[in-house]
Amino acid sequence: MKPWGLLVLSLLLCAERCGASHPKPACRYPPSQWCRSLEIALQCRVQKQCMELTATGPDRSVSPVAVTLYYQSLCPGSRVFITQQLFPTWSMLQDIMTVTLVPYGNTKEVPSAKSPFVCQGGEPECLGNMIEACIVHLTGPSSLQTIYCMEAAADPLTAARPCLQLYAPSVSWSTLDSCVKGGLGHRLMHANAAMTRALSPAHLHVPWVTFNWGKTVLTLRILLQGSLLEVAQRCGRSGKDVSVVVSGVHSRA
Repeated sequence: MKPWGLLVLSLLLCAERCGASHPKPACRYPPSQWCRSLEIALQCRVQKQCMELTATGPDRSVSPVAVTLYYQSLCPGSRVFITQQLFPTWSMLQDIMTVTLVPYGNTKEVPSAKSPFVCQGGEPECLGNMIEACIVHLTGPSSLQTIYCMEAAADPLTAARPCLQLYAPSVSWSTLDSCVKGGLGHRLMHANAAMTRALSPAHLHVPWVTFNWGKTVLTLRILLQGSLLEVAQRCGRSGKDVSVVVSGVHSRA
């Protein structure tokens, strides 16, 4: 089956299995391991799908896909997208899929020495955005796992420290804390603000997803019903740059 068949599997299964209350999947194995062995496939009840996936080799003609997510750390729509679609899909397609996370969304940058950012979710969300911006900067390739862990927890802010220790043990909490409380965190958020403002067309909601730094907007109301697959197929097969407008909980003011 082509690599996009993996995308189908992950989207269908994550809608059933991936909740937003705990970072560990119900069957004890991450999506990337579901087809590793028959025992795991049976335990996770995906043996039929795994047999279909291994029936044919991957399609080498499919172009790599770069996904960029513009979001807010405490936005319910953003959290659902990260935990139920983005992370499971990346787990199974990471050989052809790269992810860039831009925590900012509908935040406003204001000229204030005390707090230069105003977030829709208030100070807690501003803190969450800053923490995740620092995680992206400091942890590199492991940032998606760490942020998924946070967003899948009941309280992302409380989960930040144990998630960092679990997925990026080489980065100390004191280093992250210094980033958040120092000038580096503000510079990272300013860069995220600039990236978000540079979107063309401008974002209307969060989460806002682009494929290969896309310019063409496709309005998709129900992301869980194959929309991500549809856009990814167009992107991978035709090489066109596209954007996805998710019907988000948080619209721009």
